[in-house]
Amino acid sequence: MESHRRIANDGSAATANIAGVAEPVSHLNGHRQAAPMDPGPFYEASQRILTTINTVIDGKSDAAKLALTVLLAQGHLLLEDVPGVGKTLLAKTLARTIDCSVNRIQFTPDLLPSDVTGVSIFNQSSRLFEFRPGAVFANIVIGDEINRASAKTQSALLECMEEHQVTVDGNSYQLDEPFMVVATQNPIEMEGTYPLPEAQRDRFMARISMGYPDKDAEIEMLETHQAASPLARVKAVVTTAEVAAMIATVQRVYVSQAVKEYTVSVGRATRESTLLRLGASPRSMLQLLRAAKATAALDGRDFVLPDDVMQVAEAVLAHRIILDRKAAGAGETPHSVLRGILSRLPVPQEPAGSNPVSAVAGLGRNR
Repeated sequence: MESHRRIANDGSAATANIAGVAEPVSHLNGHRQAAPMDPGPFYEASQRILTTINTVIDGKSDAAKLALTVLLAQGHLLLEDVPGVGKTLLAKTLARTIDCSVNRIQFTPDLLPSDVTGVSIFNQSSRLFEFRPGAVFANIVIGDEINRASAKTQSALLECMEEHQVTVDGNSYQLDEPFMVVATQNPIEMEGTYPLPEAQRDRFMARISMGYPDKDAEIEMLETHQAASPLARVKAVVTTAEVAAMIATVQRVYVSQAVKEYTVSVGRATRESTLLRLGASPRSMLQLLRAAKATAALDGRDFVLPDDVMQVAEAVLAHRIILDRKAAGAGETPHSVLRGILSRLPVPQEPAGSNPVSAVAGLGRNR
């Protein structure tokens, strides 16, 4: 009988089978944190993932790195662009590089919330209600064209993405770790789309706009994709345990007080900008710092620089802020406003001779 972790009524973690029998577990949220990975294996594993993705997605190495950054920062990724530029292909490729459970949800206007989260069904033989898990019960969930579903169905993902759990009929079921939602959406001007509400967009750590490939990449695509998709040849290059260890490594990346203050300054500047009607939320500041830590680790460091924050700021914040109508009419975009804010904010400097962490050079020597 299949089991799923359930949160007991007193808030403690427990496991429950689908008949509702609870068993205690010994760790917060029912998950044991993995041991961090050494610098060498971390670098090798990240390169295997990126190399595999880049063999399938031509000319989009930056998008591949950002997707991996979001995975290691325990966030969720929103891929937004016109049809046919590789949004779903990137999501599938990332999922296939990891030996983990993957589910794909095709969002349509008639999709129900229970199709996503699961439903309790009465078993005539046992005379008990049994929980049948929905498609969200996987390590990586690919939500294709998420903005073609109704707002009610979209909201079914809110609890999953924020708390990594699903609540059905008063019982909360823990999702497996690592857990990541990779959603694609078409621009809101396209027919049959429902704009994601602000609360839903705020759950996504980063948004990527794929864009069209350059000429050479498009020619390469015609040569390599015409007979069969390279996705069919993709094999898992890391295990779920390795990804969990990589995430634990990212969590140990050092963040100085100066970088924390700089991150907060970026968020406060968006709230004070006269060009914006809605600035960045406190949640976005936390996710910005998490993304910066993953960026630092992928770049071979175990401490965060202000450049790491700047590198991911647009991807993390642009979909969370809303332009003032006058600014939008004047041709401003969320990206242009963020670039202006980042260019004006003073960048903190580490004191001369400081060395935040003794192991700093470890990752870099493996490059």
